Amino acid sequence: MVSASGRGKPSSSASSIVADRSVGYHDLKIDGCALTFGAPTGRLIKSCPFTVGGHRWRIWFYPVSSLPGYVSLYLVLDEIVAKSVTAQVQFSVVLEKRALFFVKREKKEALSRSADLKTHGAGVCQEWSVFTKRVNLLAGMARHGGGSVTIRCDVTVFNGFRAAAAVAPPPPKSKSKLSPLPPSELQKHLGDLLQSGRGADVVFELDGGERFPAHRCVLSARSAAVSAELFGAGAKEGSAANGAAGVVRVEGVGAGAFRALLRYAYTDALPEVKRGEENSVYADLLAAADRFSSQRLKVMCANKLCERVDAGTVKNTLALAERHRCDGLKEACLDFLADPANLRAAIGTHGL
Repeated sequence: MVSASGRGKPSSSASSIVADRSVGYHDLKIDGCALTFGAPTGRLIKSCPFTVGGHRWRIWFYPVSSLPGYVSLYLVLDEIVAKSVTAQVQFSVVLEKRALFFVKREKKEALSRSADLKTHGAGVCQEWSVFTKRVNLLAGMARHGGGSVTIRCDVTVFNGFRAAAAVAPPPPKSKSKLSPLPPSELQKHLGDLLQSGRGADVVFELDGGERFPAHRCVLSARSAAVSAELFGAGAKEGSAANGAAGVVRVEGVGAGAFRALLRYAYTDALPEVKRGEENSVYADLLAAADRFSSQRLKVMCANKLCERVDAGTVKNTLALAERHRCDGLKEACLDFLADPANLRAAIGTHGL
């Protein structure tokens, strides 16, 4: 209870003044002919109208401006307004990377700084302009292999300001007497179990005679697809005498890839790989993961290979991605080849 003298904990509150705004953009695609073929000075081409913040706008484009060697762009408020409109505008070029059969979106290069636009009273049409060299637009268009250039106009319309309640800070944390929780050791323990072979009830035998002891319950729990592939009716299995672990023969998988596959099943982690062997190890493991329907392992291997795409590996990596339906890995290869210098290096390396 607070005493009459006003003693006690004071109340507190907070609020903020924030801008009420609407944001949008309009892409104006300009055919290269409009930049290369002669046009009379001052000829105006208008964009289709677009709406941002409840107002109608247009971009006015002059292929040949009054400034020699330049083109000009204007943002115009294309309506009669009852009161002043305040906005912010920025023009930029949206570039596309092109190769033989695909387009890679998109990179922005600013043509102007963000600038303010404000109408002066009701019914006034207001504009904001930017000038850029025609040769710069043509060079960017040629560099990215396209026959057109796209100008993006970002518009922010300010509708005023309003008060908003501030988010209250979280209450201070009380000092806990609980001891810190040690990290989980499940991954380590399961990895040790695989390494030691304790309690193994199945042995996998590969084409080369290598044998790998494992535990049926772990593999069955980790993947129904692995369980069906390795222990189903189609598996080649023979039981050893005197209660020894059964033998499951696995064909078409290398020892390194199968060892890593088992390790992943027990620890959910990729193997440690020696420097210089990354591509071959991850490629073999990706193929094994695809065969045994381990989608997460397949993606992990594909991501590792994406980081290692270069002129020497792109041919085999692209073929691997096609063979095992790895769309992200395929896109990384094609993105690499989209650079003319990389394409020439790959052709020189592989004689494509």
